[in-house]
Parts: sequence; C-alpha cells; structure tokens
Amino acid sequence: MAESAVPPAGPRRPQRSLLQVPALERRPPERTKASTLDSRVHNRSLVLATLYHEGPRSRSEIARATGLTAPTVSALVADLEEDGLVAHIGPRQDGARIGKPASLVRIEDDAVSLVVLDLSHNDRFSGAVLNLRGEAVERLDMPLGDALGPAAHELVLTLAAELVEAAPRRILGIGVGSPGIIDDTGTIRLAAHLGWTDLPLAAELTARFGIPAYVGNDVNLAALGVLHFRGARTQNLMVISIEHGVGAGLIVGGERVEGEQFAAGELGHVTVDEDGELCMCGRRGCLDLAISAGPLGRRLELAAEERWPALRSEAGRALGTVLAPIISVLNLNEIVLTGPPELVDGEFLDAAREIVRARTLGPVNTSLDIRSLAGDTDLTLLGGACLVLAAELGVF
Repeated sequence: MAESAVPPAGPRRPQRSLLQVPALERRPPERTKASTLDSRVHNRSLVLATLYHEGPRSRSEIARATGLTAPTVSALVADLEEDGLVAHIGPRQDGARIGKPASLVRIEDDAVSLVVLDLSHNDRFSGAVLNLRGEAVERLDMPLGDALGPAAHELVLTLAAELVEAAPRRILGIGVGSPGIIDDTGTIRLAAHLGWTDLPLAAELTARFGIPAYVGNDVNLAALGVLHFRGARTQNLMVISIEHGVGAGLIVGGERVEGEQFAAGELGHVTVDEDGELCMCGRRGCLDLAISAGPLGRRLELAAEERWPALRSEAGRALGTVLAPIISVLNLNEIVLTGPPELVDGEFLDAAREIVRARTLGPVNTSLDIRSLAGDTDLTLLGGACLVLAAELGVF
C-alpha cells in the first residue's frame, strides 16, 4: 500500500462532538447541582444506551426503561433523529398487542464512522473504519519495519490520515490502542519498544484532525472489546495476551482497572523461576521469558517435535501459577487468552486451566471460564471503538 502524505497541520474546521462530552477526569471537582446541559447529555445517553443494547423500542418503552418523562423522550428522539443517529422504522409487526401499534425507533448503525488504530503488532500498525456496531467498512495496515521514535510516530499520523480520508460518514471519534503505560489524558508515558516517552497522542490527533481522540493501553482495550463485542458473560474478567511480551487487561464491575500509575496488568515481569534465564529487566525467570510468544516459540524451534506438548504445558502451568492468586483475590469469572493459536490453544490452555483449578477454592473456580480467543486480531480495534462510544455517546 502506498503511503499518503500526512495533511499539514493547518486550520481545519473541527467536527462537532454529537454530545459535546469532555474527557472524563479521574477526580472531577465536587458539584452541588447539575446544569441543564449536563442533564440533557445524560438523558441523551440514557436513550441511546437503551436503543443500542435493547434494540428498536417505542417512545413509551424508552420512557419506562429510562425513567424519563414521555415529553422528554419525544424531544430527545427528535433531536437524535435530526442528528441522524436514530430513525423511525414503522409500527411493530408482531401483532401481540391490541390497538394501534406503536411506532418504533432504532439506532442507525451506519450513521457515523469510528476510526480506530491498533499499534500493538511488532511488524505493522493496523487500523479500521467501523460503524456503531463495530463492523469494519474499511481496513488498512501499514508496515512498521524498523521505525522507532519519531519515525513510528509519523506512521501513526499517516495511518490516521488515510483512515479519516476513507471514512464514508462523519467521524464520531478516533480510538487508539497502544502498548505501554498510558494515562487518562491519552498521553503515552512510556512505550519502550516503540521508543516513545510522554507522547500526547490523543491531544495531537484531536488537534490535527479536529475530531475527538482517545488513547488507551492495547490489552486494556482488548478487554473492553471482549466485554462488549465477544460474548462476555460477566462484568469481572481478565484478558491475557502473550503476543508481544505478556500483558493483562482487567475489568472489574464492568470498568477498566488501570492502577494509580496506569500500569495495572503488567504481569510480564513477575518472577516464576528464581534460577531462570536473565530477563531484559535485569531479573531472572520472569513470566515474559516463560510464556510470551517470542521466547516460547524459540524454545519450540530448538526442541524435538515430540517435546513440544511438554514445553507448551510447562508454559501454561507458569501462567496458571501467576493467575491463581489474582483470580482468588478478585473472584474473576472469566479469563480470555490471546496470542498465536499454535501456542495458546491445546496444551498451554489446558495446563493453565488445570493449575488454576488446583490452586483455587471450589466456590471461586466453579463458575470460572478460561477460554481462548487466540488469533482474534480485532479485539484492540473494538476496544478503541468502546472508548469512542463511551465518551461520545455514553452507550457503555
């Protein structure tokens, strides 16, 4: 794919956020009375969330579901219809009710576009244009090569520019998943393997394209993708990625857990073998060396094929040993493993399950599901969509 030039950072008319919602602050100032605008934004979110999660509804059904008055719902639906976000689809056809059937309203899934980027792969940056349901209408990959620091940064801007240009509808927002430690302003404090320190990527994308932008850790976003788009049956789950090092995304009560230093989920340098190999962090026997795709793949290449099941099982046991106390403390009900299918599926997954069940109490592990989404490369992209949908429409 030919790379297009990044547009100059000259004047550009900013797109209006549909809800004009500022980014959430970690500790918002105390307020004693909600403003009219705050109430309207909140009420719009209630209506949108009802339609997004429950499907087409009549105005009276929306009023009952949200607790809003019928006149308020009618006014909000009219406003959302003017924005193109909702549409009338006619009366209910099920014939189950007596009398004149109510007219139904639904969300228009293709009303706007979401631009999302995944910067987590070793060999490329990936991106897509999605609709409101997370369905891709355009996809683009950009080879990373040996780009680091400013060169990798420019590739991000180029990819974002091409996706913005490819979007068929007005763009609701830009969501980005990046490796590293990322704060709540969308600043990448540290992404060591990309050579980035204190990179204010969210603010930069917003200024350059005039579109609200949100940036989060790639595995945290993968956890959001699982929660909202991959059939999670719980609000308490963890996603473990072994693709590039070891990372974890944690959801508790339906909310991301990021930690005070935004470094929650950094499992890769937990020691699992005090006499193990020397890690790049300066310590020995880190979980990264035991289970991440690079080192594990190299051990398999050097070993005889009949040893492969045992080596994969050994790696799975190391992961299970680390996970068991975390699962017990948080009473997690779902663990999702991601990475290369040839490494994750089979003996690795089976051994991790066995160790976790052996090292946790029955009430903890009885309802626990440890499953694989190995090879699903859309999780971080979908998580980027979640950031936009939460901030701009309030549906999550």
